[in-house]
Amino acid sequence: MDLWNKLTGELIDIIEWTDDSNDTLVWRFERYENEIKNGAKLIVRQQQVAIFVNEGQIADVFSSGTYDLTTQNLPILTTLEGWKYGFHSPFKAEVYFINLRTFTDNKWGTQNPVMLRDAEFGPVRIRAFGNFTFKVTDPRLLLNEIVGTDGHFTLAELDTQFKALVVSGFSDAIAESRIPILDMAANYTEVSKLVCERLGEDFGSYGLSITKFVVENISLPPNVEEALDKRSSMGLLGDLNKYTQYQTANALEAAAKNPGGEASSAMGIGMGFAAANQISQAMGNSQSTNSVQPTSNAQAAPVTPPPLPGEINFFVALNGRQAGPFPLAELTNMARAGQFDRSSLVWAQGMAAWEKAGEVALLQALFESLPPPIPGA
Repeated sequence: MDLWNKLTGELIDIIEWTDDSNDTLVWRFERYENEIKNGAKLIVRQQQVAIFVNEGQIADVFSSGTYDLTTQNLPILTTLEGWKYGFHSPFKAEVYFINLRTFTDNKWGTQNPVMLRDAEFGPVRIRAFGNFTFKVTDPRLLLNEIVGTDGHFTLAELDTQFKALVVSGFSDAIAESRIPILDMAANYTEVSKLVCERLGEDFGSYGLSITKFVVENISLPPNVEEALDKRSSMGLLGDLNKYTQYQTANALEAAAKNPGGEASSAMGIGMGFAAANQISQAMGNSQSTNSVQPTSNAQAAPVTPPPLPGEINFFVALNGRQAGPFPLAELTNMARAGQFDRSSLVWAQGMAAWEKAGEVALLQALFESLPPPIPGA
């Protein structure tokens, strides 16, 4: 009897799957002619499910645990095979192990731009990428719908299908959300939730579920991003009049240091004034046009052309009397002759009051180009 128990014990199979990969969803237990000995031991580890298949039909399903295979714990397979009195010899069946663990860091991205209609910018194209996490929730459905008779089913075989589903769901969710393009970065979490809900039904039809969906980046075409950068730069400039005055003063200082001398200085000042006047008048006309609509052509305000470059003239207070106006070139000669200095009061069109010449930014370069007074003179 002991010898018989020893011989029969050596015939008992151990059916198990030790997963040493990171991308296997389904693995079939390989056995010669699919024969399994009576009383074989089945070991199903954590995050696994074992499914017995008889001639393409799913029979019994085992969750994690250790089992001795008999007619008592294989009721469906016993019925399919017609073993009314149990089996005492090897039986045939395919055993599939399904991996139930969570598969993380599955990349997705839009291969082609997605066209959207934005309330502020109109039709725009965006690209996006990120990752998602999923797991098997219905092993029977997965085996029937996707795996079939594949003995080793991996993520690579689902990669193309997954990406198509994810991009389609993302496009639908982002269009229905109506989130403005400029607010996308602040709503990645909301967008991710919408896409996750949108993809729930699609993945569920394969026995899978998305547990997490992440949008890492949403970007616009390079030319649109460049236009947005310019728009942001204009917003940072603030008051265009002050900015123009600042730029003009810098140009004047650079022109004074130029070997070209007086001509370049006068031309730089003239161009600066012309640019400032043009911008001021354009902004004034735009504001008046938006606020007041003329009732007729006769009532429309006449348009005054800006002064020509180089026509900037200043009045000078000489001996308590107004003199001038003098062009910049003549003021330079007067300064060299000692008739005009920093303390002289000047006024030009556009100035609110008389000011000392040394305090007018547009005239400071004239004095910086003059030599200092001779000591003791």
